[in-house]
Amino acid sequence: MTDRGRDALRLGADRIEIGPSAMEWRDGALVIEIDEMSTPHAQKVRGAVIVRPSALTSVELPLTGDGAHIWRPFAPKADIEVRIDRKGWSWTGHGYFDANFGTRALEADFSYWSWGRFPLRDGAACFYDAVRRDGSTLNTAIGFSEDGKPMAIDAPPVAHLRRPGWMVRRETRADAGYRPRQVKAMLDAPFYNRSAIRTQINGEETVGVYEALDLDRFRGPWLMPMLAVRVPRRPGWPGWF
Repeated sequence: MTDRGRDALRLGADRIEIGPSAMEWRDGALVIEIDEMSTPHAQKVRGAVIVRPSALTSVELPLTGDGAHIWRPFAPKADIEVRIDRKGWSWTGHGYFDANFGTRALEADFSYWSWGRFPLRDGAACFYDAVRRDGSTLNTAIGFSEDGKPMAIDAPPVAHLRRPGWMVRRETRADAGYRPRQVKAMLDAPFYNRSAIRTQINGEETVGVYEALDLDRFRGPWLMPMLAVRVPRRPGWPGWF
């Protein structure tokens, strides 16, 4: 993840380029071209991720009452192909494509949230739980059929996951009496955790992507200097990688 200046952005109808990397819709698939430097060892990472949605949706979920934050599940279920120029980094499987949009900083409106997306035999389920700064909460459960049709579903009870190395609180959804567990670590940071977890929804066991975000920690004065060191900044383009 690299912060880049305005000159690094090139935007078209079907393609966006940010520095040397790009995303493009091509023959019904989203092709993500990667040409970046990894941290902390400054190694080149090149390749592509190809996302082939089973369907595209036009669903928008406002996360605040004034619409300042919106979640867009463009493709809640998809086949993906990963081609990275590192041994063992290429694979195929199931995935999804979504995005968050906002006109204010996340930490201004939220103190904590957890989110999960889980493939099911007949589609996928997504759970979005958040605590807003004003004390209100968001508790949303959405199901998607194979053709992308959204539907409201009953949310299973809240279930706790074991805290990771940075001790971020983690809560997800699972059938009563079922204990969800992490099956693969993805990212563990002082304010954010992403992992693959196994849970059970309406009697069906499934492994999906899960995230927990502690925005009280994120806006702490001790953390911002750490982010400035961790995230590379490239003010100009071209001429800066």
